[in-house]
Order: sequence, then C-alpha cells, then structure tokens
Amino acid sequence: MTQPVSPPRGADKVTPVSEPPAWRALAFRADVRTLSLLGVLAVLILIGGVTRPDEFLDTRNLQLVLTQASVIGVVTVGMTFVITSGGIDLSVGAIVALSSVWATTVATQEFGFAGILFTAVIVGVGCGLVNGLLIAYGGIVPFIATLAMLASARGLALQITDGSTQVVTVDSILGLGERDAYVLGIPPLVLVFAFVTITGWLVLNRTTFGRRTVAVGGNAEAARLAGIDVRRQRLYLYLLSGLCCGIAAFLLIVLSGSGQNTNGNLYELDAIAAAIIGGTMLSGGRGTITGSVLGVLIFTTITNLFALNNLQTDVQQIAKGAIIVAAVLVQRRTANTT
Repeated sequence: MTQPVSPPRGADKVTPVSEPPAWRALAFRADVRTLSLLGVLAVLILIGGVTRPDEFLDTRNLQLVLTQASVIGVVTVGMTFVITSGGIDLSVGAIVALSSVWATTVATQEFGFAGILFTAVIVGVGCGLVNGLLIAYGGIVPFIATLAMLASARGLALQITDGSTQVVTVDSILGLGERDAYVLGIPPLVLVFAFVTITGWLVLNRTTFGRRTVAVGGNAEAARLAGIDVRRQRLYLYLLSGLCCGIAAFLLIVLSGSGQNTNGNLYELDAIAAAIIGGTMLSGGRGTITGSVLGVLIFTTITNLFALNNLQTDVQQIAKGAIIVAAVLVQRRTANTT
C-alpha cells in the first residue's frame, strides 16, 4: 500500500499580494497632472516663440508676464484654500478694487509706504472677516455671501473714487516698479508672489491647518466629529483669502501706480479657473498650490500671446471658458475612476 505523499512544507500557504498604498496613486496622479500643465505651458511658450519670437522671448516681455501673473497669482493662492475647503469666493476682484482705492486716497498717502501697505491689507482682511462671519456663523451659502460682498465692495470703491483714478505720489511705492529695484533681474512683485506661493504650499501640505482644510472640504460632518471646529476653520480661510486680496491690491498699486474702482475686474474668474485647471477639486477635499500657480502662468501667457498677436479680448474669454469646462470634465473623469 502506497503511503500518501505530504505536500512540501509551506505549499499550502498563499502569499498575499499587497496593494500599493493609496497615497502612491494620488502622488502619481498629481505628478502626471503637474507634468501635463508644464507641457501645456511649454507648448504656449513654443507658440509664442514661433509667432512672435522677437517680442515674446524678449526679457522685458517675460518679466512683464511674471509681474502680471504675480497679482492674480497671490489671489489664486487664497482661492485655492477656500475651494479646497468646499467653499467659493466670488468677491476677490471687488475686494482688490476696494483695497486699492482705499489705500490710495490722499489721506492714506500722507502716511507713506507703510500707510498704503497697511490699509490695503487691513481692508482685505476686513472684507474676508465679513465673508467668514456670514458664511461660518451666519449660515449663508458662500455663493450668496460672497456675491453680496462683490456688489457692496464694488459700490463702495466707486463711491470712494467717484469714478476717477487716484494717482499714487509716494516715491517709495513707485520705485518698486522701476527696473532699478529688480533683484538679479527679478521684479520685486515676482519675489513677493514666490514668497506667498511657498508659504501657501507649506501651510497646505505641512501644517495642521492645511490638513484641517482638506478634511473640511472632504467631509465637513466627519471633520466635526473628529474634533475640528468647522465654523472657525471656515472663518480663518476667508480671512486668508481677504489677506491675499489685500496683498494683491498693494502689488497692483505698485504695478499701475494708481487706484481705480475697476481694478480686479474678473479676478474671481481667473483665480477660480487657475485653481481648477491646476487640479483643485471644485467640490472640495483636494487642493494643490503648485497646480494653481501653473494655471495662473498658463492663463497669463495666453493673455500675453493674444495681446502680441492682436487678437480680440472676447476670443480670449471664450478660450478661457473652454479651458475651464475641459478641466472640470477631466476632474470628473478622474474622480469616477478612483
């Protein structure tokens, strides 16, 4: 009688196949998105180099593109935080206008550089405080609250200026826009933008405040049950957005040398669009400062290309709208496959 043959030791054990952690998939998608945005920016630069090589690739034009991107870029950093939390801020352009005209009144200019900077920042923070209180503690939907702020801030800016342009006469402010103030060929406004961007990236990705922002945007109720004060967090986020608007208003004053009630026109569109195409989820729960900055550079480059090629502004707005729709469709497809 034959003896049964026992299986080799360990043959009955099945070695489990471990799946890669979720964060690797998220990091991979983020890298692909960043590379895609860099590719789009490279294509735009190539188009500019082919269509207008002498003008587009000129050092002064590139400095101008970066300078113009700095103003809307600072606003976009604040907008990225708000959208990541599941909110929206339609009043950023109007807050920039109000901050710029309030900071350039004759009474304010008597206090010089510090007076203009302080006024621009404090007005922006004050508007953000009102938005935050209405949304976080007043229970008003962000769309409605910020829409009301948009109308009110624009009206107040018009009332302050009476429709006229307020010219800046402070030499220390005007000097920042001169080439003599450039640091290694980099305009001071670009350096401020870089500082705000780096600070925003660190806060969103390396601090408890950033993790709470993502948590609130992902699931506000779960965040509340986890011990996060959701209302206070939202208040802080709109304060941050107002702060960024105040800084942007000061940069715009330096850039234009004046304050006007029309400043910041359509900034809300540009900031939201840049954040969305950069990869920030409009529904909240995910945000990327790097992608938002690349989105700003893409839109600013498009604007510059349209200006150099004498194309109409309405075509430019249509192109921006198409890019926004495409970015949202890509986001929805990505969300459905995760």
